Amino acid sequence: MRVGGMADHVHLLFGLGRTQSIAVVVEEVKKLSSKWVKEKDPGSTDFYWQKGYGIFSVSSSHADAVAAYIGNQKVRHAAVTFQEEFRHLLAKNGVDFDERYVWD
Repeated sequence: MRVGGMADHVHLLFGLGRTQSIAVVVEEVKKLSSKWVKEKDPGSTDFYWQKGYGIFSVSSSHADAVAAYIGNQKVRHAAVTFQEEFRHLLAKNGVDFDERYVWD
């Protein structure tokens, strides 16, 4: 497992059991982290997650590389924006998308 990101996004690497729903896991992460942010900083009452999310599956043989990628976000985003990074991940994984429906 690995967690990392920047002010405008987060990356999570986690195992998902065969009976777990991705949508439910994402909903719980967003709900609990929103609550945590608002409890830690009462001035963050307007904090919210965007409606959507991106999910990419990773084989266990690539987990270490993905964990390193997540840990390197600060360096990566000195040169590449989140939007550029996400577009690259979508293209690299052969995901067709329409810009009108990707960003809130």
